[in-house]
Amino acid sequence: MPSPLPARRLLVAVALVLAAGCAPADTNDTAPAAGASCAPGALPTRTAGTLTVGTDEPVYPPWYIDDDPTSGRGFESAVAYAIADQLGYPRDKVTWIRVPFNAAVQPGPKTFDLNLTEFSITDERRQAVDFSAPYYDVKQAVVTVTSSRFAGATSIDGLKNARLGAQVGTTSYDAIASEIAPTTQPAVFNTNDDAKLALTNGQVDAIVVDLPTAFYMTSAELTDGKIIGQLPAAPGTPEQFGAILDKGSPLTGCVSDAVERLRTAGTLDQLEQQWLASAGSAPELR
Repeated sequence: MPSPLPARRLLVAVALVLAAGCAPADTNDTAPAAGASCAPGALPTRTAGTLTVGTDEPVYPPWYIDDDPTSGRGFESAVAYAIADQLGYPRDKVTWIRVPFNAAVQPGPKTFDLNLTEFSITDERRQAVDFSAPYYDVKQAVVTVTSSRFAGATSIDGLKNARLGAQVGTTSYDAIASEIAPTTQPAVFNTNDDAKLALTNGQVDAIVVDLPTAFYMTSAELTDGKIIGQLPAAPGTPEQFGAILDKGSPLTGCVSDAVERLRTAGTLDQLEQQWLASAGSAPELR
């Protein structure tokens, strides 16, 4: 969703990443197609011997740092290089290309082998592109401004009396009722932009959005924005991010296998802790 908001691209056009992204989705079959070869460094990539990775422009923390996807800094940059390594492409055999978010999810041939830009896995998008196995489960977060009397809240109980709001029809709104259960009926907004405006105007004390949106809002959109914390994960299949590939790409199974190996080895968890949960930027609320 996103969202980044989500959306942004995740956020700039919230509906693009969160529309349908708020609903759970099954992941692709992670096994390579029959007869497919995942020989290290010898995949049928767009450029022989090189893995081309796409992302949007600009890109934002914590997914990419300083709008530089090549650095390996930021969660998705680090995940991309980890996937490449699993596929047999060292860092000097990885190239990056910038592709607008909307163009990446549209039908038609791609200019990249895979693309990591906080793409929520949805059935609708699967009609146009392939998704890898998910590399990130999206969480919900509570956002406020430092001037709010709830800015110092450290638990869910500390938010019970807050005036909360979220975009209508989203898992963010559902999370308010199921995870926080405030004493005041939550406010409903048509978009995350409307919710953000209500927050800055003091109409609500805090809003709930997915964590990627929270990071983007507080780093690029809200003056004195603050993430109070992450909410516990809801039961069932969460919203998930996956890498995008060409529809029917011969690389999809290989990339999915690489992601699953990174998950089994604990690498995805380590990178998430390093880039998405470090420095207390989004503490867990209990």
